[in-house]
Amino acid sequence: MELILLQKVHKLGDLGDRVRVRPGYGRNYLIPKGLAVPATPENIAFFEQKRAEYEQRARDLLALAEARKAAIEGVEVTIAANASTEGKLYGSVGPRDVAHALAELGHSVDKSEIHFEEGGVVRQIGEYKAVIRLHADVRAEIRVRVVAES
Repeated sequence: MELILLQKVHKLGDLGDRVRVRPGYGRNYLIPKGLAVPATPENIAFFEQKRAEYEQRARDLLALAEARKAAIEGVEVTIAANASTEGKLYGSVGPRDVAHALAELGHSVDKSEIHFEEGGVVRQIGEYKAVIRLHADVRAEIRVRVVAES
């Protein structure tokens, strides 16, 4: 499936690029989220007419992401979890828990934007680094401390 990207997509392409993707990825993710349109002659002509508007919107999104990064960069959150005496968690701490802890501090972050450097979820007490992908070009790092509930 060939698509025209309406904004920069991480690991795929930049605004205006014509890319080939698997049909399910295009049909179920890129098109419904407004990230791309099918590369038909009509859509190509329409995109070229509206290119300046799309570029301005991309600059606005990037500026918003930079502002969010400035507010959230270096924040440290502490999450209390039920753990054994050896420090192993009964369960895990994931992006949803981090997003909730950030919301309590006044930062609005979606759980899909949060990624642990070690990958997946945390299953041990300790200090971890999480990367928040705010935009295809903007990433903020935070510290996540997981402590045992008392």
